[in-house]
Amino acid sequence: MAQNVVQCQQGYGPERGPVPAVVVAGNTRMLLTNIVYCMATNDSSTETGADSRDGVDAEPIPELTEKELAALHEVELGLEWLQRAQGCLIEFHHATGHGMDHLAEAEILLRKHGHEALADAIRDELLPHGVVDDDRWSYDVLENFQETLLAETKQLERRVRTDLADGERHVSERQQEREWKERAGRR
Repeated sequence: MAQNVVQCQQGYGPERGPVPAVVVAGNTRMLLTNIVYCMATNDSSTETGADSRDGVDAEPIPELTEKELAALHEVELGLEWLQRAQGCLIEFHHATGHGMDHLAEAEILLRKHGHEALADAIRDELLPHGVVDDDRWSYDVLENFQETLLAETKQLERRVRTDLADGERHVSERQQEREWKERAGRR
């Protein structure tokens, strides 16, 4: 019989670095990668604190034209998709590291069993090699993405939210929630 309890476990693997979270719900185990990384790295601010679920129906929704609401929603979605991309880059960074760890172990084993030329090829050609070109490693790609496109998009998203919606987040979704609740007679 499945339990109603959900646990989220995330830790550090024996080889290196963080491992993806495992969600346990009864007898079902699911491996989460992008979702957990995105949530863990989502630092979108809530300047107004309006995202609290207490009294959601009492929260004022900013008055926006349909076009303003659509534009705000597109900017928010753009940021959310870039945050997902960041999760993919984190996963890529970790997977690259694990692959390189296996190659480092292969170098040791090949050298131990008398295959010096093959071990040297791994040591000299593969281990120091970057992922984009000879010099750019996966952490560099990730950091560059975080410090440029993602950071600039976060700043723009905050500006758009501040200018159009007094800093409120998820205005379109909040409006849809109220409409659906009213339609269902839940208000």
